[in-house]
Amino acid sequence: MDFDVLYIGSGQATWNGAVPLAQAGVNVAVVEEALFGGICSNYGCNAKIALDYPVELTRQVEAMQDHGVTGDIEIDWADAMAHKHELIDPQSQHNEDRLTNAGIKVIKGHATFVDQHTISVSGQTITADKIVIATGQRPHRLEIEGAEYVHDSTDFLSIPEMPEHVTIFGGGFIALEFATIANAAGAKVDVITRSNTYLRSFPQKYVKLVVADLKQRGVRFIPSQEITSVEAISDLAGYDEFVVYGQNGLELTTDYVLDATGRIPNHDELNLAAVGVATTDRGILVNEYLQTNVDNIYAAGDVVDHDLPKITPVAAFESRYLAARFMGKSDAPIDYPAISTVAFTSPRIAQVGISVAEAAEHPDLYRVEDVDYQSDWFRQVGNETQAYLTLIFNQNDVLVGAAEMSHEAVNSINTFVPMIEMQLNRTQLQRFIYLFPSIEYTGQRRL
Repeated sequence: MDFDVLYIGSGQATWNGAVPLAQAGVNVAVVEEALFGGICSNYGCNAKIALDYPVELTRQVEAMQDHGVTGDIEIDWADAMAHKHELIDPQSQHNEDRLTNAGIKVIKGHATFVDQHTISVSGQTITADKIVIATGQRPHRLEIEGAEYVHDSTDFLSIPEMPEHVTIFGGGFIALEFATIANAAGAKVDVITRSNTYLRSFPQKYVKLVVADLKQRGVRFIPSQEITSVEAISDLAGYDEFVVYGQNGLELTTDYVLDATGRIPNHDELNLAAVGVATTDRGILVNEYLQTNVDNIYAAGDVVDHDLPKITPVAAFESRYLAARFMGKSDAPIDYPAISTVAFTSPRIAQVGISVAEAAEHPDLYRVEDVDYQSDWFRQVGNETQAYLTLIFNQNDVLVGAAEMSHEAVNSINTFVPMIEMQLNRTQLQRFIYLFPSIEYTGQRRL
């Protein structure tokens, strides 16, 4: 065999395990056909946060008007985009260097399976004892007439100028996060959805508040619409415009159309049929060891078909698990910890553990406690008028879940993650002495 372990893809589901494997003396190769580091580093999370940070600053200044701050600030999209490129453009080379510096063989090109131990890359045949598929996901695209005029999330995160009118298809993470950014940057924004529900996995009482805030800021939500086509037109000045048509009589003229209807797994161009790896439309099927039905082929990260959130920390956790397994440090099935998720709207919505919806469905097992932060001194300092926390305890008074809507929700929920993972009860939770004043101290006081 040419290699002990070969990874297809170079994102979080790869390098978090590949680097320690190589450092331990395992002969490792990584195949990558695009930018190194995957979606998060180059096209997704990091780019989004770079462009979202100015939005959060404007919100803070807005909240403090007549409370010690005067003068509005505006987002300069061109400057924000330039800053994003400063941060993101070097990432691919940095990620490639991380691999090569660890002694990993980097192979550039598109991989396809020949047999269970062999892949082909640009006509080159490569063999490995174990192969890990970590090819992630790509944006889903609606199959409609005029789809060539519709952009995806990767396009949006690199537009040099913010269009005057942005129309977004979808009601999930990407749709609402990008609607928040575009609105704050001065665009007129429409959000079109097939249903009338947004951010389905988050507490709907918080989602409704975020949607209401966006509506107040001018975002228009158009629910219960099936998009049928997009037509390109030109005005007298020669600038392109587009008309979006919907099944229920929708006809909307806009400057920019974004398809944010979800993501799909990158497993359809690997020739998996040649080796019989089982897949679904949701991804690659694996067992509790992240092993496919072909015993030497594994899968990790967003390409896996499971019900866990498709997020960077899960991919990294799976990658580290496989590295430990391949090094013989563990033969146990993967045991996922408490997983936190966040929607980077403004304010944020974050959660961890047992969800609010699940707790409400099982009142015999869980107790839900709602906390109103409005009276909290630390929140009042920043004049935060929409901050709410929900805590979920089991019948033994052990904290098993938390959800928060606030500008500090990320930090707050991160505080609860180890508490939930360690299965601490209310008495034990009171033993932490945090800095004061701080978000962590504020959260603990409500326990």
